[in-house]
Amino acid sequence: MTMPSHVTIVDVGPRDGLQAEARIVPTATKIELIERLANAGVPVVEAGAFVSPKWVPQMADTADVLAGITRHAGTCYPVLVPNRKGLDGALAAGVAEIAIFGAASESFSQKNINCSVSESLERFAPVAADAQAAGMRVRGYISCVLGCPYEGEVSLANVTRVARALDEMGCYEVSLGDTIGVGTPGKARAMVDAVAEAIPVDRLALHFHDTYGQALANILACLEAGVATIDTAVAGLGGCPYAPGASGNVASEDVVYMLNGLGITTGIDLDALVETGIFISEALGRTPTSKAAQALAARKA
Repeated sequence: MTMPSHVTIVDVGPRDGLQAEARIVPTATKIELIERLANAGVPVVEAGAFVSPKWVPQMADTADVLAGITRHAGTCYPVLVPNRKGLDGALAAGVAEIAIFGAASESFSQKNINCSVSESLERFAPVAADAQAAGMRVRGYISCVLGCPYEGEVSLANVTRVARALDEMGCYEVSLGDTIGVGTPGKARAMVDAVAEAIPVDRLALHFHDTYGQALANILACLEAGVATIDTAVAGLGGCPYAPGASGNVASEDVVYMLNGLGITTGIDLDALVETGIFISEALGRTPTSKAAQALAARKA
């Protein structure tokens, strides 16, 4: 299969990237981050999560963030929703798309949401049904598709089973997450090929972390399988509070730089994306982890 000519970037920085930050990020900073990403041409910006503020205090202001952003035509602003209460919050905020999330690992599911994989899917089914009945699109996430911090290897059969369940719930797309970043290109490609036997490859997305520096190579291997949607986080924001040692998401800037070099379009202004990464990194008191951003910024200095 040939690589796609166009790739859709889903920037998860404002949600997945910021959710584990120890210090609460001001609402105004989150709003500006989302606005900058949209203005840079990012077509999908994950804007927040309607989750328990007790467990994820960083997302407690999601309704205020959504009320404060300008919703640009052509940009989608999905939010993560774990249950009916979260869906009610999304409906009240006028959200057009939600995401639900499962895990391919039983241990991770228990540690993360305190239930088995099967129980989690049973919980999400009515949420997905109600969201679709309200006219929302629903996206599915699967954690630990290439490894679990508690179990190690995760079977392809488990990944495929969860993917099929999310597909049967009506998820228009299933995002395959290497939550702890342990994947390598061969394993990533084998995983995508296995899942693609159950779900068409054009309804799959990648969500890779860069713990071992393999994310770009893994993405390239899966592009060659025909995957055309990639989750990224500007400045490489993120990590997983339930995955010891896991580093951030693959940096949006690095992925766009690679795709530009391959002649694959994204519709994103790389310079504006780099500036956005610098903005949020300065707000957090750090430097972007993106290699491309560091190099491009140094060249301009």
